[in-house]
This record gives sequence, structure tokens and C-alpha cells, in this order.
Amino acid sequence: MKVSDVQLSEVRERGYTLVPDFIDQQTLAAAQEALWEVFPRPEVYFADPAVRQQFSKSQFAGLRMFPYPVWALNRLAVYPDLVDAATRFCGTGDLDLYKVELWAKYAGATDYDQAHHRDYGNHTMVVPKVASSHVQMTTFILLRDVTELDGPTKIVPLDRSKDIPLARRELPMGTLFDQEITVTGKAGTLLIYKTDVLHRGSNFLGADRSRFVMLVDFQPRGWQWTGKMAWANHALSPHWGPTMVSMTPQERSLFGFPAPDSEYWDDQTVRDVGLRYPGMDMSAYEANA
Repeated sequence: MKVSDVQLSEVRERGYTLVPDFIDQQTLAAAQEALWEVFPRPEVYFADPAVRQQFSKSQFAGLRMFPYPVWALNRLAVYPDLVDAATRFCGTGDLDLYKVELWAKYAGATDYDQAHHRDYGNHTMVVPKVASSHVQMTTFILLRDVTELDGPTKIVPLDRSKDIPLARRELPMGTLFDQEITVTGKAGTLLIYKTDVLHRGSNFLGADRSRFVMLVDFQPRGWQWTGKMAWANHALSPHWGPTMVSMTPQERSLFGFPAPDSEYWDDQTVRDVGLRYPGMDMSAYEANA
């Protein structure tokens, strides 16, 4: 589902928006099934104490970095309507897809309750510049239904936190809990928010419950003081090659892969990149070599 201009305006004005039914049902169903290539199914997790231990080390023990072993998950990061929303929100088609994470949480594994915080702390070396085009679009894609019982994200709309200086990246536990909005939704819902909005994770309120989301973040390309992942550092992953082969040249360029019109391409680089990525269609790069 295309994100409307009204919804993008909500992100700018109140700090976030929710887009129900964002992922089409066929793509969503394939991604949901592919989750079990990365995480234990909930019934397996709750039946096996040995499996539970690996998710109890911290709130973030369930994070898994891109790429994943199944294209059905990797394709979500370059979902056309998501890239379209980022292009319009960031005001440019020259985008840097600077973070992709899968996050699994299981009830009782650990304490998931957080204080309200702003995500810019590890997305930039400085602070967000509110009155400019220096924007980062951060997102959650809900891969399973999230109710009040499922450890939902809590967000404080910008108009309720306008008196708190931006430099206060984290608030004392409990502060603004009475001002927060609970983010619930069906699987396939998209949450878009800014890195300067206060938000937090919360605990499960029911037993044997789980939560699975994908986080995909965009920004205009070229800023030296922002980012989260160095994709070249992931290029030796066994799943990186098949993922790049499955993408279009435009989708690869979101990760910093040289665009077809880059001066990088010549006869030598076309030949050798083709050898590094067997099966990749090099015709777009050959045309400009």
C-alpha cells in the first residue's frame, strides 16, 4: 500500500504514523513463513528451555542483521512502496538504506521495559537538525499481530514532548508514560517515525506470546556523520551474494552498490564483479562501461 502524503506529514508534525495493511498478503505470508529460518517458532521456543536461554541475555538478544537466508525476508527491505515513501519523505531518490534488522521477542525471556529515548544516539554523531532536509526515516514492519499484550512500542507525540530539549536523549524510567501512545496493529502494518521522537519498548502482558518485526531505515546519501551499518562488512555473509543477485540495480544501489552510471564500471569491473556474484545480470552495468 502506498504511504499517503497525509501520513508522511504526520511523521513530520507529530513524529510518527501508522500504515495498516502496508505489505500485500502474498509477500507478508512468505515473509512470515521465512521467519522460522531465522528464529524458533513460538511453540518450539516455549516448549524448549535450551532454546530460551539464547534470548535471555538482553533485550537485544533477538536482533538479527541483514541479509537473511530467504529472499522472502530480504525483499521487505526494498519493498517498492517503502522505497517510494522514503524517497518522498527524504526529498531525494539518492537514498542510503542504512540499517536493516529483524527483531524477535518472546514473553518472559527478559525484561523488555524501557525508558523513553530518542534513537538518534546511535544513528548520528551529532543531533537531528529539525529545520532542514537532514531527515532519517526509521520504520518497523510488524510481521505478526501486535496487541496490548505483545510488548508494543510506546511513542510520545512531538507536541507532548516539545518542551524537552533535544539533547536529552533518554528520560528517567516512567517519565511521560502518561503521555504515550501504544502502537498496535495487524501483521503487515508499517510504523514510520523520526529519530528525534521519544519512544520505548514495553513488556509482554501475556504468557506464551511473541513479537516479530523488521526495522528498515533510510536517509539521503552522503552524510558522513550518520548511519548504522557498514554494508561492506556484511559482504562475506553466505546470504549476501544470493541477495544481491536477486535485486535490481536500483535496489542494490540503496546499499551503496555502484549504480549503473557510476564511473566505477569498466570492462574489468564488469567482468570481475560478475565473477564474484555468479548469476547477476550485468547488462545494466555493461551498457555504461
